[in-house]
Amino acid sequence: MRRIHGACFVSLDGVMQAPGGPEEDWTGSFPYGGWLAPLFDQATGEAVDKVFAEPFDLLLGRRTYDIFSAFWPYAEGDHKPMGELFDRIGKYVVTHDDAPLDWQNSHRVGSIEALADIRGGDGPDLVIQGSSTLYPQLLAAGLLDRLTVMTFPVVLGTGKRLFGDGTPARMMTMVDHQVSPAGAVIAVYEPAGPVQTGSFAAPEPSERELERLRKLEREEGSPA
Repeated sequence: MRRIHGACFVSLDGVMQAPGGPEEDWTGSFPYGGWLAPLFDQATGEAVDKVFAEPFDLLLGRRTYDIFSAFWPYAEGDHKPMGELFDRIGKYVVTHDDAPLDWQNSHRVGSIEALADIRGGDGPDLVIQGSSTLYPQLLAAGLLDRLTVMTFPVVLGTGKRLFGDGTPARMMTMVDHQVSPAGAVIAVYEPAGPVQTGSFAAPEPSERELERLRKLEREEGSPA
């Protein structure tokens, strides 16, 4: 069985849109494309290399696939070895769009159920880059096995977020971490089941606390 490993660059407020450059993805009038470049350091590069050290195929959403297929097959200089690697490996694209997937070794995945079948089969692990729309679906289906989040010291305030609308509640366990010299927190997580809750409330609430709760219930209704 394959494993699905997500790896993403995010701001402190969880934005992962267009870290690589202004032309990468300006949908929603996103004004900060290329925000990662001033913060990228050697330790971050080594963390990225670690993600791509094992045999892998890519798992992408359609928009990220279009970005990658317009860049990596034509990469030169320092980017050329990665471009050649991405050419060789499989690219699994989760999409309902029937537009052609012209990049060699590309495969259309029409549903999360179809992706579950691919994950359950033979082959290398699947690594996600970008593709913010995939994470809520993968978490809900129990298909995400590992997540490397590289969080950088910048607040963007707008843009596509790692965990957007529709993300289910889940616990995560940190299995590795480091802090880069540039201040990036590089943390590796694995899903750990449903969210557990508890309480730090006093055994006997004060009269003021009871009044606060009554006011909240009038405004919001009873807790679920």
